This record gives sequence, C-alpha cells and structure tokens, in this order.
Amino acid sequence: MTIAEILTGLTKFSALVVGDICLDRWCTYDPATSEPSRETGIPRVGVVATEVTPGGGGTVANNLASLRPKSVAVIGVRGDDGFGHELERALAERGITADLLVKIPNWHTFTYTKIINSHSGEEDKPRIDFISTRPLPESAEKQLISNLRSAVPGMDAILVADQAETSSGGVVTPAVRECITELAAQFPEKIFLVDSRKRVDLFRNVMVKPNRDEAEAACDKLFGEVDYFRLRAHLRSKVLIVTHGPQGALIVDAAKETWSKAWPVEKPVDICGAGDSFAAGTALAMAVTRDPISSAGFGNLVASVTVMKKGTGTASPEEVLSAEVRGSK
Repeated sequence: MTIAEILTGLTKFSALVVGDICLDRWCTYDPATSEPSRETGIPRVGVVATEVTPGGGGTVANNLASLRPKSVAVIGVRGDDGFGHELERALAERGITADLLVKIPNWHTFTYTKIINSHSGEEDKPRIDFISTRPLPESAEKQLISNLRSAVPGMDAILVADQAETSSGGVVTPAVRECITELAAQFPEKIFLVDSRKRVDLFRNVMVKPNRDEAEAACDKLFGEVDYFRLRAHLRSKVLIVTHGPQGALIVDAAKETWSKAWPVEKPVDICGAGDSFAAGTALAMAVTRDPISSAGFGNLVASVTVMKKGTGTASPEEVLSAEVRGSK
C-alpha cells in the first residue's frame, strides 16, 4: 500500500488517546527586562509571549489530528484550574474531543512550562512543571475506567500514553492498565499501541512501543539481559516495536526481527516529540494496513517531518507526501 493510499484510508478511522494528557506552555522571555526584584534582589524573568499546546499524551493526540483521521478524542484527568481550561481550549482548537477528561478538584493539571530566550530562541532556564504527586482519587479512577469502557467500542486505534515518571499521580494506574488489558482481549480487531516510560513490562495483549533504552531496561529487569523475543512473549503481544532514533525501528514478532529504517533527514531541528509522531503515524497506518512493517515505515516518515520543526511539531498529509518525495530522491 502506498503512502498516499494510507493517508486516504486513515480518514475512515477514529483514534483515542488515554493517559497523561498534559499542557505545554511555551513562555518566551526577554533578557533585557531582567531587573532585580525589590523584594528579593533576584533578577526577574520577564515573559513577553506565551503559547500553549497539548503536551504528553496531548502531543500524541495533536499528531493524530494533524493527519486528519475521522476523529480524535482523549481520556485523562485535568485539574479544576486555569491550566485545565487552557488544556481543553488547546485541544478544542485542534479538533480533539476532550469531553472524557475527568475534572478533579484541588488537583494540578499536569503542565510543563518551558522558558525560552527571545534573543537566542533557546530554552535556557529550568523548566517549571506543575505536577500532582498524590495517587488519583478513587472516584476519578472509576470514572476513567467507565469512560474507557464506553469509548473503546467506537474507536479503531487506541493509544496509551503512560508518561508519568512515578506511579503516583499518573493516569494509567494498575486498575486502568488492567482495564486496557481486558479491552484489548475483548476487541482484538482494534489497534492498541502503548508508550510507557517506566512500566513497559506491566502491559499485556497490546502492541508496546518502547524506545531502545526503555526496552533494554524492561529486559534487564525481567531477564537480566536484552532479549526482545522474550519481552514480546512476556507482554503477550503479537508485535513489539522498539524505536532506535535515527536508525529507525525494530519490529519483533514471534518469528523474526525486522528493521524499518528511518527516512533520511539532514540536520534535524528538534527530535523532541519524534516518538509521539511515530506512534500516531504507526497506529493509524496499522488501522489501515494491518501490516506492522509498512505501518512503522509510515510512522518513521511522519517523524521525519516533525523533527524538522522546533518544539513538538506535527505533520499534515501534504507534508508527509512531500517528505516521501524528498526521501525517495
């Protein structure tokens, strides 16, 4: 199937992202306004412009929406705070349905605040994160599971964004993870693709997409050595996809390992978010083709577009087609 045929085919499919749906705030400051505070004597950081975009699992949803499938929705939590309102607005502006976000009182919306120098364009100050370290309230967890069970039957591709570095405060709790396992077994015709930073080894019945470091850490924890075949079997997954940055992705099934090479990119601008764009492209292509190798190739092509953009960029169908032409020369 050609790239153009995949792009046409994916318009018939709906996608859902479940997990840590975050807010990215890009705050540009002017160093020339750095004057000492009267109260503390500490130089201020004078922010002169702010842009907000969906972050974490929201970045995956943004990448999905840019490829123009039938629909994109998210399931996660948000606080009853200003950042939560900004997150919902940022999602709505991109055509992403946020009705299934669970609002939690007295909870921080997971927010990354990035401080960028207006003179250099570089992020040269410490990032400020607004996080919740408490476990999810039981009522919120039950609502998440209810939302999952009601939403999945109407979706074609379900992407899990398990972004939290610790178990506390993350959306993908053991109970939510068990629900995902059950739904993947109940709906084998649907595409379930998981991206987990710290808990690769705990998922079952789904396609898992760790990067090399995450996959090796999971193997070392389970077996004391790197063995992707054993990891795939442990996960009870038909396919394991291990991304290797500029080398591409390794697709592991029961019989063999197959490389899907990355598309050539000269001097990438920003690799941040490449894994998210790869996941979005791969999941939608899997819904269309049912072929992991060609789907990973499509995911690599999508990522080749986004790494040429500053920040967590996205790729439109037109940009994907143009990248295919350039990469084929």
